Amino acid sequence: MKPYQPFDHTADLGLVIRGANEEDLFANAAFAVFDIITDLGRVEARETRRIVVEGVSREDLLINFLREVLYLYNGERWLLKGLSVTRVDERVLEAEALGEPFDGQKHEICKEIKAVTYHQAEIRKTPDGWTARVIFDV
Repeated sequence: MKPYQPFDHTADLGLVIRGANEEDLFANAAFAVFDIITDLGRVEARETRRIVVEGVSREDLLINFLREVLYLYNGERWLLKGLSVTRVDERVLEAEALGEPFDGQKHEICKEIKAVTYHQAEIRKTPDGWTARVIFDV
């Protein structure tokens, strides 16, 4: 079972993401982005990228984090295979991303994600862990 679930949103892509803790939530959010963009079974963990973001709230931190993650593909043509969150609190997130450069002979792009939005962004702690809601412009 995937750690995220898409929901219908007019001309955009909405996701509900879950994690056992905050680290899992953010790692699952990064996974969801690249699971939608490409077939992760074809991506190898050949390089490491460090991600550090700040935010004024958990929602702002999530949006800034997803913008950085999305920039790996849109700006650097790099595909994420996995991600480990090394630090997260209300204002700062640090992570190590594993992946490789996009190769048109090896990788297929399934869906383009243009941007992440603040519209209806939400993070909350639940009895079962953490849940986030985010909407992407596709």
